[in-house]
Amino acid sequence: MSQSPEDDRAANRLQMAIAILSLIAITAHLVLRFGFGLQTFHVHIPLWIAYVFGGIPLVWGLLGNLWRREFGSDLLAGLSIVTAVLLDEYLAGTLVILMLSGGEALEAFAVSGASSVLKALAKRVPSVAHRKSGTSFENVELNAVAIGDLLEVLPHEICPVDGTVVEGRGVMDESYLTGEPYMISKTPGTTVISGALNGESSLTIRADKLTIDSRYAKIMEVMKDSEEKRPRMRRLADKLGAVYTPVAVILALLAWFISDDPVRFLAVLVVATPCPLLIAIPVAIIGSISLAAKRAIIVRDPSILETIDTCSSVIFDKTGTLTYGRPELIDQSSAPGFDATEVLRLIASAEVYSKHPLAEAIVAAGRAADGEGLFEVDEISEKPGQGLIAKGQGHVVKVTSRKQLALELPDEAGMLPAVAGGLECVVIVDGHYAATFRFRDEPRPEGRDFIRHLGGKHGITHAMILSGDRQSEAEYLASRVGIVDVRAGKSPEEKLEIVRAETRERRTLYVGDGINDAPALMAATVGIAFGQNSDVTAKAAGAVIMDSSLRKVDELIHISRRMRRIALQSAVGGMILSVVGMLFAASGYLPPVAGAITQEVIDVLAVLNALRVALPPKSLTDY
Repeated sequence: MSQSPEDDRAANRLQMAIAILSLIAITAHLVLRFGFGLQTFHVHIPLWIAYVFGGIPLVWGLLGNLWRREFGSDLLAGLSIVTAVLLDEYLAGTLVILMLSGGEALEAFAVSGASSVLKALAKRVPSVAHRKSGTSFENVELNAVAIGDLLEVLPHEICPVDGTVVEGRGVMDESYLTGEPYMISKTPGTTVISGALNGESSLTIRADKLTIDSRYAKIMEVMKDSEEKRPRMRRLADKLGAVYTPVAVILALLAWFISDDPVRFLAVLVVATPCPLLIAIPVAIIGSISLAAKRAIIVRDPSILETIDTCSSVIFDKTGTLTYGRPELIDQSSAPGFDATEVLRLIASAEVYSKHPLAEAIVAAGRAADGEGLFEVDEISEKPGQGLIAKGQGHVVKVTSRKQLALELPDEAGMLPAVAGGLECVVIVDGHYAATFRFRDEPRPEGRDFIRHLGGKHGITHAMILSGDRQSEAEYLASRVGIVDVRAGKSPEEKLEIVRAETRERRTLYVGDGINDAPALMAATVGIAFGQNSDVTAKAAGAVIMDSSLRKVDELIHISRRMRRIALQSAVGGMILSVVGMLFAASGYLPPVAGAITQEVIDVLAVLNALRVALPPKSLTDY
């Protein structure tokens, strides 16, 4: 039964309170017993208090797990607490209460230490927005900003919401959100995203989304979501506990049967309390998610850390994954009556303010061409499905598609060049067809080596390109990167069926840019989205790589492999030490109190080893 984040936080506070109460009770008991030499029942009063306010809630919670048929390793601890009461071993029982609740406190501490990335994100959120009122502005709380409000973003301030520039010209640094180290030009009509750092100029923007729906808030939501999910991910612990728990109970029963001493039964159970399983593995997961976040990888679903290194098939979307998603202009066909250089200058001046994947290539070509340089546009609009429309230098420029041109100017559609491979855009100037630009999205130079590396180092036996682009484009890319299996021209629905079929055969790793890939990402065993051109809040991906790098995929696989190794070291190592302790307890050399102290030492060692996961190694990749 899942709990809400509020329930989890309340449970953590309760566990912390029980741990503190248990520690105070143990200290008071020892002071009364050894400091004042008391031997009467009064010496046990602090321990009884710990049982009433700490032991009963813990045992009640474990009984609830039993009722729901959730048989976890922590049931050993509950059995130890009850047995200690029956045998009047209150100190040993209170020590178990301390171990169990203290384990949760240790985990909460680890969560706090591993949340530095989330805290850094939170610090960047502005506290107020400057809402314009006439010629002045007033400071308002972010949650008071409504869609359509005009906001002033002052120089060097963080943009509070997603919006559109309505007044002013300048630049914004979006690298913290996109991973791209570029200053993005802003002019009336261009979009801005929350979390971006404004440059030297003040900008007036129109709020297009509420603060809670803006990009930066959604990134925060993803990070919080991953934070809250992490402690629940204990599947590895459950697998190990399925073997460890019955072994511990059988050994305790044998010790009781052979010695005819029920205290031996308790001693074995106390030493067997499986805190290395309950704490070390979640701590290792927490540390791995924190380490990944510091490497610009947001792990949304902790379970991928267990499964990504076991995938044997990798499926790539084409654009933005095996390619940079940055096409280069390779050809320009101009219509009669239009000067090619002038058309390029017009379109490049408009595309400076666009985020379309082809914009960067057009601007680069325009700046490299001979001419008078680019100019500032007077007005710009870029609505989904309508293309880019800009006014400047006395012209109206529209960048659109072949299909849209046929709808708007059917008489001029016959002037278009024949369809060829690659990407293209159509330019309309002052209501007339002016030019067709063609582009090629070149593959990443490391693509072939990376795919070979996946096969040689990570057990990938099958690679596939799954794309909605033309077959010729997909095959061109496949030949460059060394992939034989190519599925092109596929709709999102067709992609979904292909991924499902592949996943039925073997574990799959799907790598896409998040655009129209959500169904396929969810259908794969592990879905990874490159976050540069997509909404990072798409809940389909198990992980989001913010700076769109194949090397980051390899880093995530290595983080997963390292997490499994250290988690197993901590859990199995702690279990082995516990078994040794159980043998001593079964032989009568380790009474319950000493066994509890021994187990606490084992717990600390296991947790300290698990915390190593958060420490960045010298290298996270062998690629």
